[in-house]
Amino acid sequence: MGQQLKQPFLERRLFTERVIIAVIIVMIAFLLLLSRYFYLQVISHQDYQIQADQNRIKYSRINPTRGLIYDRNGVLLADNITAYRLNIIQEKTRNLEQNLIDIQSTIQFSAEEIADIKEKLKFNPVFKPLTIKEKLTESEVAMFAVKRHRMAGFEIEPYLIRKYIYPNELSHLIGYVGKISPKEFKAQDVNVYSANDYFGKTGLEKYHENDLHGYPGQLVTEINAQGKQLSQKVKKPPVNGNNLELTIDIALQQSSYQAFGEETGSAITVDIATGEVLAMVSKPGYDTNDFINGISHLKFKALAESADKPLFDRSLKGGYEPGSTIKPYIALAGLYHDIIDKDDTMFSSGVYQIPNQERKYHDWKQGGHGKVDVIDSLTESVNVFFYDLAYRLGIDKIHDFLKPFKFGQLTGIDTAGEKQGILPSREWKEKNRDMIWFPGETVITGIGQGYFVLTPVQMAQALSILASKGRVAAIHLIKNDITVSQLPMNISDSDWNTVHQGMTNVINAPNGTARAIKSDQYLIAGKSGTSQVYGKSEEDIYKKVEELPKHLRNHALFIAFAPADDPQIAVVVVAEHGASGTKAAAPIAKKIIDAYMSQADE
Repeated sequence: MGQQLKQPFLERRLFTERVIIAVIIVMIAFLLLLSRYFYLQVISHQDYQIQADQNRIKYSRINPTRGLIYDRNGVLLADNITAYRLNIIQEKTRNLEQNLIDIQSTIQFSAEEIADIKEKLKFNPVFKPLTIKEKLTESEVAMFAVKRHRMAGFEIEPYLIRKYIYPNELSHLIGYVGKISPKEFKAQDVNVYSANDYFGKTGLEKYHENDLHGYPGQLVTEINAQGKQLSQKVKKPPVNGNNLELTIDIALQQSSYQAFGEETGSAITVDIATGEVLAMVSKPGYDTNDFINGISHLKFKALAESADKPLFDRSLKGGYEPGSTIKPYIALAGLYHDIIDKDDTMFSSGVYQIPNQERKYHDWKQGGHGKVDVIDSLTESVNVFFYDLAYRLGIDKIHDFLKPFKFGQLTGIDTAGEKQGILPSREWKEKNRDMIWFPGETVITGIGQGYFVLTPVQMAQALSILASKGRVAAIHLIKNDITVSQLPMNISDSDWNTVHQGMTNVINAPNGTARAIKSDQYLIAGKSGTSQVYGKSEEDIYKKVEELPKHLRNHALFIAFAPADDPQIAVVVVAEHGASGTKAAAPIAKKIIDAYMSQADE
């Protein structure tokens, strides 16, 4: 076989092709490298700059200070005090199990608490602090400071916590704050709230959360590669929450709370001219400070299961029949519609019957009151007079007349939790009971029984309108501009005076039902009432109160304004299961009025 001849041309061509391919590969690689460089240095420069900054700059939230709450005279009611919490940062712990054992030589944890901490750490980023105990004692803080060098991963953080100065007296009115729940946090702006914030849960704290909370600031800290702090500055200062100035007079609030003694119930005092609520008590109250960091299960169970229902706000949510406290309004309706005149009389035999019906409607006084007019009927609370007047008025006129007084409606008071109640009418019964209205229901409406459900705050609004002769000053708890209007009906001054005279006689006439609380220093006008707890049979009507167990006794009501000749305040009292408005509720109202008048004289 012969020797193969060389082919220089083909070899050079092959070499050139390989060089070209190599150059193309190199150029492609270079272009890829260049594009990556362009991407990193130009397109993604900002993102990587931020990441680089975050490696050396730490951004921290500066919590705003929650607004304070004061009474009308500048007395502090809700404060912020410094407290301390214990945090753990998992990445800084050397041995988590051992660290959790070591910390218990300084700060005590139960086995359940330790198990809970371990569970939370599973879902908490290792670099993020986790709060494991709030409100450390001074001794715990001091002991931790001494042993800090052995407590790797733990740190103590100061923070502000709410402190209520008059927790029981104002428990329902101010309410309380607690740790924001996941549901509440989800509904808030993450730029304003953190998962560790406090949040208004009830009362004014809840209703005015947006005003009280404020807006967080931002702190910038520069650190080096070893984590040492180089500098620190406030990038954005926090905006603290607004303070609230209440219409409440804390001295009168305390007097109102104490006036109940061992009774439970509600009392509200309103400045008639302005609609400012001077005192609003629901008794019993409870210590709102127990709820701030989470109340213990045993404490909460005791409150929730108490027969006295301390967690229930009777002033805003309690629903009661008005009983005979509705009679002044029924009398005014009769005068306004010319159904009766000031001098018209009727004979009260103690029993009333609708024409052509057998059912008997009884008076509270066996045998009746004899010949009475409208003033007499208010003075002695004559049921028969108001049975007849209500029947002649009819439910339509009664409903339409009472509605502008805010009965059975939300008053719009500036706090959380108000319930609506019921002002009975044909339409209401048809809608809610799917039944027609009966004449007998109109009869008992005249003495505040039947479907009526009113809250004490509604009674207070209506009473201030009655006392001021039709001037509607919207009741409120925060000092602000006063909203005033007039009733949408032209009631004569003579008719107002007739009703006022009857209410004045209740306390000041020899035969007045509440003459026991008469004052020698000033005139009180008022009206007592009882709110039925259960329906009585005919033979039970005149049974003595003492024969009934406490929980079956009627609620006792009393409404009053003073001084009667120049009304300044309206007072509503509900004494639950007090049985008699004159014996249980009226003395409480008298103590409240005395407290107000003594302050006014100072």
